[in-house]
Amino acid sequence: MTPETSENEIPQETGEVLEVDDELMQDIEELVRSKSDYLLLNIIQDLRPEDIGHIINRLTPEEGVYVFGMLPNTVASGALLELDEIHREIITTRLPQERLTEIVGEMDSDDAADVVGELTEERAESVLETMNVEESSQVEELLRYDENTAGGIMAKEMAVVQKNDTVKKAISVVRKLARDIKNIYNVFVVDENGILLGAIALQDLLLYTPNKRVQKIMDAGYKTVTTDVDQEEVARLFSKYDIVSLPVTDTAGKLLGRITVDDIVDVLEEEHEEDVARITGSVSGATTQHSPVHMAVLRLPWVLMTLFLQLIAGVVVHAFDQTLSQVILLASFMPIISAISGNTGLQSAALIVRGIATGQVDYRRWWQPLRRQMITTFIVGGACGIALGCIGWLWHGTPLFGVVVGSSMFISVNFSGIIGTVTPMISRSLGFDPAITAGPFETAFQDIIGITVFLSLATLMLQWL
Repeated sequence: MTPETSENEIPQETGEVLEVDDELMQDIEELVRSKSDYLLLNIIQDLRPEDIGHIINRLTPEEGVYVFGMLPNTVASGALLELDEIHREIITTRLPQERLTEIVGEMDSDDAADVVGELTEERAESVLETMNVEESSQVEELLRYDENTAGGIMAKEMAVVQKNDTVKKAISVVRKLARDIKNIYNVFVVDENGILLGAIALQDLLLYTPNKRVQKIMDAGYKTVTTDVDQEEVARLFSKYDIVSLPVTDTAGKLLGRITVDDIVDVLEEEHEEDVARITGSVSGATTQHSPVHMAVLRLPWVLMTLFLQLIAGVVVHAFDQTLSQVILLASFMPIISAISGNTGLQSAALIVRGIATGQVDYRRWWQPLRRQMITTFIVGGACGIALGCIGWLWHGTPLFGVVVGSSMFISVNFSGIIGTVTPMISRSLGFDPAITAGPFETAFQDIIGITVFLSLATLMLQWL
C-alpha cells in the first residue's frame, strides 16, 4: 500500500478522543518507519483532524508527508490547518496539484484563502484555476484583504435570507446549509440589494410562527464591522458584547461575510504570541517557523540594544568604584536588586500591554492603571525590601547596611513598576506598538536605575557602613 490511499481508508466522522502522549508518538514513529499502514490507520481513525495535525508536527517532514498521504480529503483539510509552517510548506509542495485542489476545496473560504495565500504564485494560480468557480472567486476576494483585518479573517459561508422571507423559509435555509457550513449561529437579513438589515439568532427562529416575516423579528441593531477594521478591534467587540458571530460589510452596508468566535480564538492566540515575542525581543513562532540564521537576524538588534544599555550600567558601576572597594559586599546585592526590579517592571509592562490590546486599559485615562500598579509595587517593593534588608543586616552585621540594601530594593522596585506601567501607555499615545517598548530595552533601563539608586544610597552612608 502506498501513502496515496483510498478516501475510504479512514472514516470521515472521527469518534473517540485518543490522548496523544509520548508513548503513542513512539508507536506511530515505529509504524511509519516499518510502513505498517494497516496498524497506523487503526490509530489515526480514532483521532480528530486537529490531533492528527499535532502528530504530524512532531514527526520529521518526510514522515509527516507519508502520514498525510494516508488521510482522506475531509480529514486532510482539517489537519493541514494545524500544521506548522515548515510541515505545511513541504506537504503542500509535495502534494499532486489535483489532490491539493481537492483538499483546499473542502475548507471554509477563510481557511482556504489562508492556505492558498501561503503557496507560491504559480501554484496558487493553478489551484484557483482548477477549483470550483464559485469557491475560487470567494478565495480570490478574500486574498485581496489585509490578513490582519476583518476582511482577511472573515468567511463567505453564511445563512442569508431576504427581508420579506418567512421564519419557515429561514429555517429551511439553515437546514439546507447545515451540512456544508459549520457553526451557524445567526441568520442574516438583507434587502434586494444585499444591504444588511439585521440578524436573527437560531433559537429565536423557534419562538415564532412559521409565517412570521423575518424583518419583524430580526435584531436591527446587531453589531457589524467593515472589512478594514483591525482584527484586534474585532476581538474586542466579541469580548465586549459577548457575541459568537459578527457580520462584515463594505462601507455601503452590503453584507460580504461573517466572522465567528472560533476565528477570534485564533486571533487572540496569534496576537498574544506576537505581544510576548515583542516583549522578549524575539519573534512569534521562532522555534519552528524560521531558520536559525533568520532567528539570529531578527533577535540581534534587540541583543545589541541591550548590550549598549548594559554598557551604560557598567559605566555607572565604574563611577562608584571607590564605594565598592571600601564595602565589597555591596557587589553581592547588585544583581539581586537589578533582577527583582527588572522583573517587576517587566510584569507591569506585560499587564499594561495586554490590557491595551484587549481594551481593558484606556491609555487616555493613564492615572487609573498607574495608581493600581503603584499600590501593587509598593506592597511588592516593601516585602522584598524588608526581606533583603534583614539578609543584608545579618550578612554584614550592621543594621545600617540592611537599611541601605532594603531601601534600595524598595525604591528600585517602585521606580521600575512606574516605568513599566507608563512606557507602554506613552508609546501607544504616540502611535507606536506598546509591546515593542516593553522589551529588553526597558529591562536594561531598569537595571541602570536600580544600580544607580543602590550605589548612590551606599555612597551617601559610606562613612557609617
